[in-house]
Amino acid sequence: MKLQNSFRDYTAESALFVRRAVVAFLGILLLTGVLIANLYNLQIVRFTDYQTRSNENRIKLVPIAPSRGIIYDRNGTPLALNRTIYQLEIMPEKVDSVQQTIDGLRDVVDLTDDDIAAFKKERARSHRFTSIPLKTNLTEVQVARFAVNQYRFPGVEVKGYKRRFYPYGSALTHVIGYVSKINDKDVDRLDKDGKLANYAATHDIGKLGIERYYEDMLHGQTGYEEVEVNNRGRVIRQLKEVPPQAGHDIYLTLDLKLQQYVETLLAGSRAAVVVTDPRNGSILALVSMPSYDPNLFVGRHLQQRLQRSFERSEHSVG
Repeated sequence: MKLQNSFRDYTAESALFVRRAVVAFLGILLLTGVLIANLYNLQIVRFTDYQTRSNENRIKLVPIAPSRGIIYDRNGTPLALNRTIYQLEIMPEKVDSVQQTIDGLRDVVDLTDDDIAAFKKERARSHRFTSIPLKTNLTEVQVARFAVNQYRFPGVEVKGYKRRFYPYGSALTHVIGYVSKINDKDVDRLDKDGKLANYAATHDIGKLGIERYYEDMLHGQTGYEEVEVNNRGRVIRQLKEVPPQAGHDIYLTLDLKLQQYVETLLAGSRAAVVVTDPRNGSILALVSMPSYDPNLFVGRHLQQRLQRSFERSEHSVG
């Protein structure tokens, strides 16, 4: 019968323990080194990059449209001015169901099929987290009804905008011209001229006459508001504001009363008249008939308004 060796080799066990401890220590040291290296990379090397990304997610620049300059006649009578209109807008990213929201708003603000069709078209080409107009030119009654029911429609709000208005309609169209919605050709031209950023908050641009020729003078300089937003895009607080600079007013040599008088003389005819001041050659009246109402071209649903105007004209001729 063999006797088991009851003696243990403490020296060997001690050496084995030391080797394992050293390996473990080296492993911990290596992992710590990797962690420190990563922290250094994040906090020091790429700090600026990550800070910029974080600020882009947290801070948002909201452009503020400038007030367009007023056009006056020689006596200070406004011929083209701005008036406030109210527009109902939806931010789809903040709405659970856009269709249900639209259905619920039908009776509140008297939505039409044209309103909904225009909204869907605009939404298809808009960026995320962008408010999309659903209905423009809200009446005071519609604004009040929505205010009472706003709690039912998160992500929907009423905003006020300045819109061009021509108080004398067709009397001055061939001189004043008109503004209308910025289209793709306008965007390309503005981008080529380095002016596109100045139209970030502007919906309309001069298309004809004085409105187009003096566009740069009338438009003004866009301002911006720097705001802090949360992860849902909701504004938390304002950080900075650079107010917009209003466009310059323009005074013409035209005399509105004389312009209207000449227009009455040419009513129903196809003719053009230019009245000048013989002392200096300044134009006092410029009338071309027939004419049209430039207010038809301002804002959304242009095609529908022009079609209705054409139908009325066709009916009156018949």
